[in-house]
Amino acid sequence: MTRVFLCRSGDVAPGTAKRFQPDGLPALALARCDDGLHAVIDECSHEDYPLSKGEVVPDLCEIECARHGSAFSLLDGEAQSLPATRPVRVFELEVDGDDVYVVVP
Repeated sequence: MTRVFLCRSGDVAPGTAKRFQPDGLPALALARCDDGLHAVIDECSHEDYPLSKGEVVPDLCEIECARHGSAFSLLDGEAQSLPATRPVRVFELEVDGDDVYVVVP
């Protein structure tokens, strides 16, 4: 496995998401929930729209697509509401001190 640096842990405020485009990987939405940082592919499975533009629900650890309102679990990527029915890909993270890395298999 390889680790790819994304950002410093303080770069993503609680209850927000940011888009990152690491070399060789698809764009990621990195979100901070009540339990920490989570990364998913930055594309709604219902329609090609960046999830990083949506709202994060920190206590449920979900992100909502700003275009049609579909919500996705940041823990397992499962669609939580319609119109989306397919999950989004979740990426493993490692935090080393203040550095956040995505783990690439």
